[in-house]
Amino acid sequence: MAILQEPRIAAADTLPAVFFAQAARLGNRVALRRKEFGIWRRITWADYARSVRWVAHALMAIGLQPGERVGILGENRPEWLYSDLGIQCAGAVSVGIYATSSPEQVRYILEHSEARLVVVEGEEQLDKLLEVRGSLPHLQWIIVMDPEGLRMFSDPTVTMFGEFLALGERHERSHPNAVQEALAGLRPDDLALLIYTSGTTGPPKGAMLTHHNIMWEVRTACEGCIPAREGDELLSYLPLAHIAERSFSITIPVYRGCTVNFAENLDTVPQNLREVRPTVVFGVPRIWEKLYSGIVLGMKEADRAKQLAFGLALRVGRAYASVKLRKGRPGPALRLVYALAHRAVLAPLRNRIGLDRSRVALSAAAPISPDVLRFFWSLGVEIREIYGQTEGSGLTTSHPPGDVTLGTVGKPIGGIEVRIADDGEICVAGPGVFQGYFKDPELTAQTIVEGWLHTGDVGEFDADGNLKITDRKKDIFINAYGKNIAPQFIENKLKSSPFVNDAVVFGDGRKYLVALIVIDEDTVGKWAQERRVPFTTYTDLTQSPEVRKLLAAEVDAVNKTLSSPEHVKKFALLPKRLYHEDGEVTPTMKVKRKAIMEKFGDLIAALYRD
Repeated sequence: MAILQEPRIAAADTLPAVFFAQAARLGNRVALRRKEFGIWRRITWADYARSVRWVAHALMAIGLQPGERVGILGENRPEWLYSDLGIQCAGAVSVGIYATSSPEQVRYILEHSEARLVVVEGEEQLDKLLEVRGSLPHLQWIIVMDPEGLRMFSDPTVTMFGEFLALGERHERSHPNAVQEALAGLRPDDLALLIYTSGTTGPPKGAMLTHHNIMWEVRTACEGCIPAREGDELLSYLPLAHIAERSFSITIPVYRGCTVNFAENLDTVPQNLREVRPTVVFGVPRIWEKLYSGIVLGMKEADRAKQLAFGLALRVGRAYASVKLRKGRPGPALRLVYALAHRAVLAPLRNRIGLDRSRVALSAAAPISPDVLRFFWSLGVEIREIYGQTEGSGLTTSHPPGDVTLGTVGKPIGGIEVRIADDGEICVAGPGVFQGYFKDPELTAQTIVEGWLHTGDVGEFDADGNLKITDRKKDIFINAYGKNIAPQFIENKLKSSPFVNDAVVFGDGRKYLVALIVIDEDTVGKWAQERRVPFTTYTDLTQSPEVRKLLAAEVDAVNKTLSSPEHVKKFALLPKRLYHEDGEVTPTMKVKRKAIMEKFGDLIAALYRD
């Protein structure tokens, strides 16, 4: 088989080359798992490589040329990975699209990237394509991963994934060396990915990343701040169109030989965590906050004895974690008490939430409350923050293991320079800086100035050289008294409450701050049930006087930790959740502040009326 020849090209500085070398070495070991009908189905490295190879051959068979763009639209599943790596093998450029995108958003990205082919998940995503296909002159082929519901569907431009792989298999038989030759022709500076930013301030922008960008990022990460190793288990559940999940589902597992497990969907992540019990865990703040809220609520519902045991164990855990965070060594007495607390309470709790095997735990994509991090450290889950952006290939700073300062995102990783501009903006230089924005040289020139990537984030270094993110440059505002306010800092404190799912703070040019709060439906709903507060819907909860009093107490508690200008004087409970489909948040659940201001402007204005 051709796969036996593939390790010879492993010296090439591309991820596909490394992938085939790993597949040849690991063979029948498990590379991927996907749950189907309640059973975790295993996919070996050999199977993985064969599918990737056939995708590449199929793309060559239909005449796709190196450098051309191919879209991928769907949820996390093996076919997404086959397509992504197969596209790169053929010398083409992979363009991930968020599965939650509207038809118009899908149209924009495919039109802007001039994609000739798009791989979609199933009937729902195909419908989006068919709705906008008439305005996509470059699009020639649509490949569907899941044929369910489409058995009788017929369209000359639409092919099912199984048929596409069969085409690749036939092409391999007639052109056995085509993929090897394509791989040998890849150069580190060739474009590999177009990653469209989430568009918090306007239309998505296509960030161009080369094979060199990808390989530099994964080598630097794995040899430094993310010590993944062969056999590690990861859970894939965040959007693969995002640079962070791409790193933890594709590049790091390929580079280190890890096993990737695909969550069924976002709602089943807590259950899948318990089933997989990953050794490397990556989450955005919303995930860690959700786990934190679930534990706190669960303890409130437990009997008195369990509450007492948990409280005592958590107190011991905090003391133990505090010493470690100060880079000290716990004394004999504390080690003994902690060992008892860990065995009796903390370890069983970690096992119950699926984090008992976590060796590496990371948070990124947005700032997270230090209080939430401190809680998990008390449980023995030592979450470290990493910081970066798509334009920097995904990684800029991190806490090295054993050198963590909560409230900061660590130090610049090897090969990266970070400086703070006069206006506080974080600027980055190094091998990870992207090649620019696709078809937008003007914006590229504004973003990369004399080799420095201007991130749009504002921050500062502490005395130990750790970077602290203050806010997004565009989000910082000045109140009526001339005081600079960083809303993200206040919002994170509000979100540390188990009853708050999201919060957006406003006050530009005003005498005081106000907030729009999105309640956590699960925790507030259970709280209401326990107190016999009547409600039927989410909106009912937000209109309940009792719930408002509950949230007022949470806001008051946060205000006590803030300076007077930072106090939230008034707040309103939003009558709906925030959705990416409604343009209110990004796919990684970062709030689009401008969109919220426009959509709920009347509600904000009402908070400023006497």
